[in-house]
Amino acid sequence: MTSEQTVADDRPVILLVEDEALTIMDLGDVLEEGGYDTIQCASAERALSILQTRPDICGLVTDVQLSGKTDGFDLASSVAEARPQLPILIVSGRAAPDPDRMPQHAEFIARPCSGEDILQRLRHLMHC
Repeated sequence: MTSEQTVADDRPVILLVEDEALTIMDLGDVLEEGGYDTIQCASAERALSILQTRPDICGLVTDVQLSGKTDGFDLASSVAEARPQLPILIVSGRAAPDPDRMPQHAEFIARPCSGEDILQRLRHLMHC
């Protein structure tokens, strides 16, 4: 995991937004073992700040329920507006996919699912 420092290799960088510590650590490990570097944070507000300073981020994986005032659907919409080509994967075990709140090219995956399920869906979305 990187905590916002510059990544030294050429692995694609994924912004992982999740406020449950064990979940973010486990998923981060799966993504990193799958060939990605991750930048991890717990709130949409922090994620937006990171995206402004990290043009190397080439994918977003977010939970719906997050710390802070903004949820994952609103984060995904803001990201899709700012960086329309960025692949976005929204994950939740408590919310259903809301077509009115899903950005056009974002995908939703429901929990329970494995980290491998999320990794496979992300690989399908990635273009970098």
